[in-house]
Amino acid sequence: LPDKALGFRIQQYGMRDYADLFTPRQLAALATFSDLVSEARERVKRNFLGAPASRRHAREARDHEDAGAPEGAYADAVATYLGLMVGRAADYWSSNATWANGGEFIRSTFARQAIPMVWDFAEANPFSTSTGNWLSNADWSRKVIYSLPSPEDQGSAILNDATANIFPEDNVVVATDPPYYDNIGYADLSDFFYVWLRRTLAPVHPSLFRTLLVPKSAELVATPYRFGGSREKARDFFETGLGRATANMRATQAPNWPMAVFYAYKQAETKTDGDKSGATASTGWETMLSGVIANGFAITGTWPIRTERGARSVAIGTNALASSIVLACRPRAADAPLATRRDFTTALRHELPPAIKRLQAENIAPVDLAQAAIGPGMAVFSRNAQVLEANGKPVPVRDALAEINRVLDRTLAEAEGDLDPETRFCVAWFEQYGTAERPYGEAEVLFTAKNTSFDSLKKAGVVAGRDGRVRLKRRDELDPDWDPARDRRIVDWECAQHLVRALTAETGGGIAEAARLVHGMGLERAEKARALAYRLYTLSERKGWSNEALACNILAISWPHIRLAAAERAAGGPPQAEMGV
Repeated sequence: LPDKALGFRIQQYGMRDYADLFTPRQLAALATFSDLVSEARERVKRNFLGAPASRRHAREARDHEDAGAPEGAYADAVATYLGLMVGRAADYWSSNATWANGGEFIRSTFARQAIPMVWDFAEANPFSTSTGNWLSNADWSRKVIYSLPSPEDQGSAILNDATANIFPEDNVVVATDPPYYDNIGYADLSDFFYVWLRRTLAPVHPSLFRTLLVPKSAELVATPYRFGGSREKARDFFETGLGRATANMRATQAPNWPMAVFYAYKQAETKTDGDKSGATASTGWETMLSGVIANGFAITGTWPIRTERGARSVAIGTNALASSIVLACRPRAADAPLATRRDFTTALRHELPPAIKRLQAENIAPVDLAQAAIGPGMAVFSRNAQVLEANGKPVPVRDALAEINRVLDRTLAEAEGDLDPETRFCVAWFEQYGTAERPYGEAEVLFTAKNTSFDSLKKAGVVAGRDGRVRLKRRDELDPDWDPARDRRIVDWECAQHLVRALTAETGGGIAEAARLVHGMGLERAEKARALAYRLYTLSERKGWSNEALACNILAISWPHIRLAAAERAAGGPPQAEMGV
């Protein structure tokens, strides 16, 4: 095992070899199945009659170094699939496989791109009918094989260094998912499977398994431990390599088509820098965008695409990204103008807010909004040949990202102007104190600033107070039988909190209950509650209140289903309260 690597934690607990990740009987099972692959390969050669060799199997094996006669090609194809099945089995037959309570099944070793320490593991039985058994493994592999393209529709795969000349010809359309800076160490993680594949398939594919472990020196990732612990050298290596790769793409990209860059990397770095307090940026986004812009591309569009599985381990109970952000990049015009920082910020404040509202209208999840806003923001920045400071120095991409996030925050904050005074008080109090209790004097200052009063908020049922102290009510303190159609003192904060409660509480009623509430409060007010969820998500994320952020995210992403259910409810006739009965 590597001494240090991204996503590895097990070395600290005495695990130094890959064999330490398996119990003795797991090692015995995997070694036995691995040996049986070679035996099966020889048996296929002996029993080969010619007829069973499909065109697909022959095609898949025709380039193997030792395939030779048709029986060798067919046997190598069978052995290759069986070898991949052994690798898949290793994912379930290790002491790092865990139990998934929700589905009551065994979760594989790689529930995420890491090998953490696991204290309580679940062991799959290869000969059972439950998770991780060999026959189920074989069936999943069969489904993949029969889903592959037919010989007539085959494409081609080229293994090459992205920093070299990666394309066999010019005028191609590029779609790429670049490496995520220092987020995932794919080469180190690949060794988990490589050690078993090499043991099983080295005789079949000798050129692929020449090395004892996966080659790592050329991997385009910022891993300080490969550079003596130097973060600066790791960053320089990443930026240089990404620049070369982007330059190659720029040289071969078809001029009439955009290059598509998929990126699903969450911004999580907030720094205080003089008057730029709290500006959020991201080293991963910064380096990727710097490479794209420096090599002559302008970003012309953004699409958030829902690519991430909601039930994946990293997303359960967290605010993980739900989408990949796709940036459309085109070669920047040769006559692109120069701009000052003032020009950039003025244009950004004019063009970004409508783009943010459009993203919200298209139901982008709050957790993805900051990433999605980068596209239209960087479109303003990258259409210029350069954006210059007053002293003539170029404005760094990091500063542009920070300014984009400031405009995003300002846009969400300005949306509060459409809310009622009581809700504006609640948002301001929540931002400062959450649901904590504070002296009445502090609340009085905020009452005056927001043009409301304690009596008004108490009648709305959203605050509580006693002994000269005031606080916001928690969601679990709100009236569970609240009916917006009958409430004579309804406020936007109350609507949003009840909708969240309906979706998140164990007895909340889910989409159906949320649709009932929307029907009662009216769609216009419900839309304000949904917009408020974006603002509350941002505040909660910044404060580190992950449960609150997750609740707001759930409301926003559930909105299309809520709205559809509310429309179906309305089609059945309005409730009696709305008819004045």
